[in-house]
Amino acid sequence: MQEHRQEHFYNIGVSYKKADANTRGKFSLSKENQISLLKLSKERGYKGVFIISTCNRTEISGFAERPCQLIELLCEFSEGTIQEFSKVSNVYKNQEAIHQLFRIGTGLESQILGDYEIVGQLRQSYKVAKSLKTTNAYSERLINSVLQASKRVKNETRLSSGTTSVSYAAIQYLIKHLPDYNSKNILVFGLGKMGKYTCKNLAEYTQNKSVCLINRTEEKTTEFVKEHATIRKSVIENLSDEIEKADVLIVSTGADKPTITKELIAKNKDLLILDLSMPENVAKDVADFKDVTLVNIDELSKITHETLAVRQQEVPYAEAIIETHKAEFNEWLNHRRFTPAIAALKKSLENITTDEINFQKKKIAGFDESQAEILTSRFIQKITTQFVKHLKDEETSVTQSLQVINKVFKS
Repeated sequence: MQEHRQEHFYNIGVSYKKADANTRGKFSLSKENQISLLKLSKERGYKGVFIISTCNRTEISGFAERPCQLIELLCEFSEGTIQEFSKVSNVYKNQEAIHQLFRIGTGLESQILGDYEIVGQLRQSYKVAKSLKTTNAYSERLINSVLQASKRVKNETRLSSGTTSVSYAAIQYLIKHLPDYNSKNILVFGLGKMGKYTCKNLAEYTQNKSVCLINRTEEKTTEFVKEHATIRKSVIENLSDEIEKADVLIVSTGADKPTITKELIAKNKDLLILDLSMPENVAKDVADFKDVTLVNIDELSKITHETLAVRQQEVPYAEAIIETHKAEFNEWLNHRRFTPAIAALKKSLENITTDEINFQKKKIAGFDESQAEILTSRFIQKITTQFVKHLKDEETSVTQSLQVINKVFKS
């Protein structure tokens, strides 16, 4: 008889906790590669698969017989190797994987505690996976539970009190390190989500009226500056000239390779560069210029300690909310896994009982049918309870157990 191979739910990946910005960059997945990875996972028969890839983490969740199957997928579509992954990775299985996703979705795993940008990214990445039909009922229910918990944490705790994100931290860095930041020429390069937040934060937290914006796609810049009159638009062809005019360069492009290189910067140019991109979009050797200060995403994330003190006190409340929603998910999971098996077992036992009582009624004079029914009903209840305990064990193969139940009790 062929041994049944049991699949488990895994969450594998790298995050800022163990991997530095450079290593995370190697494992980051472009939108195109995420789609290719999901398609290949489907071809290989993996179920419930979805990806989170942000500047702080790249993680794959889904069902597999072994975690290395998902790790191989990640390494196939990123520049990281399995050896590098093993040094900085997290591998979570079943309940640990569920718990990890709840923590991510409520901001407890964010590099800046309580940063909720991840929630939109999680929702969007799951939507992509669903459109490619790589998700299943399990992952759908789990993500919905995570998003419900996230909404409650946002509304019922102060875990996200005070504005803080990498783009916000960049502005705080300017305010802290440049006394005359309001009169500096600031160039923002890149108008993805991070670039938009940066421009909005500059408008909200400073009085600087010398902000220039460049994006590779000019139409996006044109649209954006229509709504933000204080920001000046320039074009990619003028990038070197605009850097020459700038005192501060904020880079938030989504490119796979560095977009700011030594060639774009004049020697002896006094320039502060804040790189908000992942992978890093400013070539490392730019920092060789003695007048250039280069600050990356990891340094910016150390800034918001005051806000974090308040947020830290809210962690137990957030964890209590997570436990409630996790318990609801596990109840659904158990019901979904065990109900058909237990119902089938119970039906088989009831059929055996009915046949036996009918047989004994004919054989025994004055046979007390009602007492026999009470007794057998209690036996059935105790037997099914034992089976539920067995099926709830994480190491149990439900499929194998069902096969045994069907084999033993089939009529």
